[in-house]
Amino acid sequence: MKRIAILFSGEGSNLKYILDNMHNVDLEVVVAITNNPKAKGLAHAKEHKIPYLILDSNQVTRDEFDYLIVERLIQYNPDLTVLAGFMRKVTPYFLRYIKSINLHPSFLPLHKGLNAIEKSYFDDLPYGGITIHHVSEELDAGEIIFQEKIYKDNLSLDEFKEKVNNLEKPLLEKGIKIVLDS
Repeated sequence: MKRIAILFSGEGSNLKYILDNMHNVDLEVVVAITNNPKAKGLAHAKEHKIPYLILDSNQVTRDEFDYLIVERLIQYNPDLTVLAGFMRKVTPYFLRYIKSINLHPSFLPLHKGLNAIEKSYFDDLPYGGITIHHVSEELDAGEIIFQEKIYKDNLSLDEFKEKVNNLEKPLLEKGIKIVLDS
């Protein structure tokens, strides 16, 4: 069975989805790592009895943090590391050793970085989207694995956010399977 690690920073809703729907079915989640000691997603790892680590990114430099995270990931030997709501840009050191993918809630290359759903909603296009991509040194610029457009269809901002949030989880699952099967 393929092994993945998950990096997250907050609520952990994507972590929860993977644990509830893929863990011990399609793959094994070998570790969940957060850079935020107050991340609510830790409860999901605990509930599923998954090893978890808290590496507070505010206590070290960016390079030191990536050194620590790579060191820990190598110990767990994942086939893939999934950035699922991980709110940090990684360094070349990380990329040299760790095969990783990311979910971004916009139709890249549009709206990189934070607040992508809101930026997508307020632009002039009739759609936003979700992109699953390989992680690269440049923020949200890695090779695209696949994308899906999400049409605004006269939705309110809250309705559009909900539509994006509901679709991102199964699309992340699809992206993980594509990469692990390749």
